[in-house]
Amino acid sequence: MLNNQSKYIYLHGFASSPQSIKAQKFKDLFAAENIPLIIPDLNQNDFYHLTLTRQIQQLSTYLENEQNSVILIGSSLGGLTATWTAEKHPKVKELILLAPAFNFFTHWLQSIDKNTLDTWKKRGELSIYHYGYDKELPLSYQFITDGKTYDETTLKRPIPTLIFHGKHDEVIPIESSYDYAKTREWVKLIELDSDHGLTDMIPEIWRQIKDNI
Repeated sequence: MLNNQSKYIYLHGFASSPQSIKAQKFKDLFAAENIPLIIPDLNQNDFYHLTLTRQIQQLSTYLENEQNSVILIGSSLGGLTATWTAEKHPKVKELILLAPAFNFFTHWLQSIDKNTLDTWKKRGELSIYHYGYDKELPLSYQFITDGKTYDETTLKRPIPTLIFHGKHDEVIPIESSYDYAKTREWVKLIELDSDHGLTDMIPEIWRQIKDNI
């Protein structure tokens, strides 16, 4: 069942926003239980300088002033941000991860052709379609260099973690969550017959959250 004594924070994915379909649907579901859902804007009105480090720092700053325990819900890159933040912040008591972007920088870079990647590195920026703003925006190459400094094998804090991942995920293969869960007994992985978005599985995810958290 849901914990009314904890704060719930939802972290949206890469090139998304607090207005995403999943974020707003979960906000409504929590509201029906009289529980507020905090949804920070990880873009910070500066998508160009977005990095994983900046997202972690943004969340960490919030947690420093929080008195209650916190349960983080992270979608895709937001899930990766949640996991890294929870590693160092004892106020985070549980994680709910939706298609978490483990090995994101490996998978994403493999989807970009070499010429585009070389151009991005040379120019220092690349236009990325941003779903939250519904337009292309430039993103600094620092996003890549920063992301490559994180080694997920060092994530060892035994925090209760519930992962939902689609078997047909075309962005982050479900194998990434398999690999993460198999060496961490505190992680429960729930496979879903869906893709990376998981929007069609929100009712099932919500049922599982209420049963497991």
